[in-house]
Amino acid sequence: MRILVLGSTGYLGAHVAERLRALPGAVVLTGGRSPAADLDVDLARVRPEQLAKTLAPAAPDTVINCAGATGGDAVTLAEVNARGPAVLCAALREAAPAARLVHLGSAAEYGPGTPDAPVTEAAATRPIGPYGATKLAGTVAVTASGLDAVVLRVGNPVGAGAPPTGLPGRIAALLREAGSDPEAVLRLGDLSAHRDFVDVRDVARAAVLAATAPGPLPPVLNIGGGRAVPVRDLVRSLAGLAGFRGRIEETTAGSARSALVSWQCSDIGAAEEALGWRPAHTLGEALHDLWEGGGTS
Repeated sequence: MRILVLGSTGYLGAHVAERLRALPGAVVLTGGRSPAADLDVDLARVRPEQLAKTLAPAAPDTVINCAGATGGDAVTLAEVNARGPAVLCAALREAAPAARLVHLGSAAEYGPGTPDAPVTEAAATRPIGPYGATKLAGTVAVTASGLDAVVLRVGNPVGAGAPPTGLPGRIAALLREAGSDPEAVLRLGDLSAHRDFVDVRDVARAAVLAATAPGPLPPVLNIGGGRAVPVRDLVRSLAGLAGFRGRIEETTAGSARSALVSWQCSDIGAAEEALGWRPAHTLGEALHDLWEGGGTS
């Protein structure tokens, strides 16, 4: 099986590619803007016909799209998260119409959740802000493409290499900077929100299962930890792992998204039914890997 991983040098993509390389009989190809990639692919810029010419000789049986932007202005987010998947689908229809496409979406596409009511894939999508909206646009492009495609709506991934653009990676970076200074102060926003955290290794395993599953899959599958965790608890747990001896100051003013989306949790039953997937790692294990494994710049 020939599997092409786009965004293979990113946080999620690197974990997916690593897991695929341990798969017997898999030929793993990488695509992206890195000079080390097997295929030079920039989904934010390339034309569909140009991408089709790149994909045709690679002849992938499966494409896993891990390329995405979590930060930047609205234009950057739209180019990567919305335009990118649309261009990829158009190119695959021409170059490899029988290939399976596994696209990594985001639980942010759902928007605000209701406490104690995990959201299913059938729920209405009401994203808050450009990130969730552009990820949703990418999902629509994939699910309407007519390809053998599935979108994995990923919760908040945690683990080694987590970038500072996400909450776990940002907190880890602040704790590394603070060190063991008992006078250090971490000034953070409102930590009262609840989020669905999932070990990045479990995300990678879900992507591999989706890439290799026989037969068609549901158009969208939730991939999360399956429980809502107070962000405050995550911060305190990570501070404990770091041996932080200072003080955490929490203000009432947080991000606009945290205020509007105070509770998120995904129902992961469909992924278990379709893929035989459930999280294999605890949040504690994920946080340990994040702290011991370092972060990306």
